[in-house]
Amino acid sequence: MHALFIGQTYIDVTFLIDRIPIGDEKAVAKDYAVSFGGNAVSAAFCCAKLGIAPDLLTSQADDWLARMFLDMAAKYGISVHGRKVHESSLSFVMPHHGQRAILRCRDDHYLHPVPPLDISGCRALHLDGHQADAAIQYAKLCREKGILTSLDGGGMRSNTMELLEFIDVAICSERLCEQLKLTPEGLCVLLKDKGCRVGGVTLGAKGLIWYGEDGEIRMLPALAVPKDEVIDTNGAGDIFHGAYVYSYLANPHEPWGAHFRFARAASAHSVRYLGIEHSLPTLADIAAAEREFREAA
Repeated sequence: MHALFIGQTYIDVTFLIDRIPIGDEKAVAKDYAVSFGGNAVSAAFCCAKLGIAPDLLTSQADDWLARMFLDMAAKYGISVHGRKVHESSLSFVMPHHGQRAILRCRDDHYLHPVPPLDISGCRALHLDGHQADAAIQYAKLCREKGILTSLDGGGMRSNTMELLEFIDVAICSERLCEQLKLTPEGLCVLLKDKGCRVGGVTLGAKGLIWYGEDGEIRMLPALAVPKDEVIDTNGAGDIFHGAYVYSYLANPHEPWGAHFRFARAASAHSVRYLGIEHSLPTLADIAAAEREFREAA
């Protein structure tokens, strides 16, 4: 096991349409894509696409959507540790002018306890807050063993504050700032107080505000992708997380600024494609994005 990602599996149906039909109307989308989805799940696929396939502890039903997901994971060499639920979860994603509306159908009622996994050889744990019991259990275990722990703090969950005490790298969203009524700088201070040695807040097209082990808060501007090339921003944050975890695993002695610049280019690549799977970058794609796009002003 190189790394363990823990999250909630979705099957994403992403489609381009100007307006959603109502009442008795029908409409035909301009384009669509079907993919795996979910924050830590998408990050795991990104890490695998870049060359290091992690293990994935995630929800798993006994239905045809789950079997489709397992086929997807096998294609990327991801070892799936399924935690039983009644039904697979779905997301319907509607990108529009750099934003996206999402309708989720989720079953997160887990029918079995957290499974015991052998984490021998594991060098990183990545969480998104789903499966709160599993997240805290493995965060504590990895902290005891000196394994890097990473959190996608996309929003407040039942045990976020407790979980942060066992997190080394916490990259959060503006949504979490809004929920806590904090500025991005204020959230960075909170993360420091919780003991996160690296932390930050993603700011969409503006970039990332973050601090490293020296505690200094810095701004990393996003790469400026031309607006007419932006198709689908859904999953760009998940790809950012998966890319920095990969970068850490591949080059553990590099500074976190280098890992985040690598992840920034991965996200810049991703927004030009429809659906998360089509958005996943290769190493060559990331190098190309770094060459092609300048930092946003």
